[in-house]
Amino acid sequence: QVQLVESGGGLVQAGGSLRLSCAASGMVFSLHTMGWYRQAPGKQRELVAEISSGGSTNYADSVKGRFTISRDNAKKMVYLQMNSLKPEDTAVYYCRGRGFWGQGTQVTVSS
Repeated sequence: QVQLVESGGGLVQAGGSLRLSCAASGMVFSLHTMGWYRQAPGKQRELVAEISSGGSTNYADSVKGRFTISRDNAKKMVYLQMNSLKPEDTAVYYCRGRGFWGQGTQVTVSS
């Protein structure tokens, strides 16, 4: 079955950086768009960034210029490099692919 396992979350000060990783298994990874989503307390889950099988990317306006999504098809990994983090980036970050979700990783940005 499809499994997505996120890692790399943590506590960081505003202006800092984190790199999230998502390891995929049970799917033909290279064929699928992969996405990062986030959900803050009391808010709906929202798309942060996605990358197509061909490498095209799409970002939420709130993270453009600060976050970068990338993928390594050989390793079945998708990454989210997050720079210039803000307190409003605090959320649980989820990896999504082929309609499946990972368990999420907490990102907390202190002011």
